Amino acid sequence: MNEFDTIPPALMAAFSQLLRPLVRMFLHFNITYPVLSNLLKSLYIEVAEHELPISGKQQSDSRITFLTGIHRKDVRRRRQQPEETVATPASATLGAQLVSRWTSLPEFLDHDGHPKPLPRLGQDGAAPSFDALVQTQSKDIRARVVLDEWLRLGVVHVDAQDQVQLNSEAFVPDSGLDEKSYFMGRNLRDHIAACAHNITRENPPMLERSVYYDSLTEEDVAELETVSRELGMHALQHVNRKAMALQQSSDGRPDANRRMNFGVYFFHAVHDSDNQAER
Repeated sequence: MNEFDTIPPALMAAFSQLLRPLVRMFLHFNITYPVLSNLLKSLYIEVAEHELPISGKQQSDSRITFLTGIHRKDVRRRRQQPEETVATPASATLGAQLVSRWTSLPEFLDHDGHPKPLPRLGQDGAAPSFDALVQTQSKDIRARVVLDEWLRLGVVHVDAQDQVQLNSEAFVPDSGLDEKSYFMGRNLRDHIAACAHNITRENPPMLERSVYYDSLTEEDVAELETVSRELGMHALQHVNRKAMALQQSSDGRPDANRRMNFGVYFFHAVHDSDNQAER
């Protein structure tokens, strides 16, 4: 019996499929197998230590070795090292919060419920401005700093009337590797966590659905992508406004300690002949 005999074949096939695009991305950024192996070793130890403890007992090096298959010397050495933390890009978290407000608070929306173009500078008695938007979230950061960063990332543009216009009704940077990496990690983590929750038969199941078709032309896919973007943004905006209202009504409650993540995606590629993986 080898080490794979106890693992359901369907599960191994699923892991192979989900890891393929990650490996492709790793190679694109010159993340070699030794680098990834070192990262995985640390993650195995961290998850076993913090997420799979025995109730009432201190987690031992031997038990972590038993759970992970990592040599006890490596376990002991890595547990003694200080944990490394990677700071979340401030522009990502603040940016997402500001766009959520811009796309949900009534004073920043037009009659159709879309985010208004905002005057760059506020004036007494005038319509809400970009400066006023930034002030709703942070009084310590100047609006000009946020605007310059958003122009760099391609989140907004300034029109001929000196109004700030949102390029997309979600915080989706066109550039900025740190910001893109942060959202990729957060969104894929939660998507995979929902799948893992469902496949381990935890109840109730979490929402995780998709629509899949093949034998389509390039024109078919383009039409479906347009429809998907429109309906997806409508769903995101609806959930965003509802979440903003609920968050404000629950602010300060001791049981307001839960988070949620709802997202959409659209992918297309040439469907290969063996029905295994898109390349």
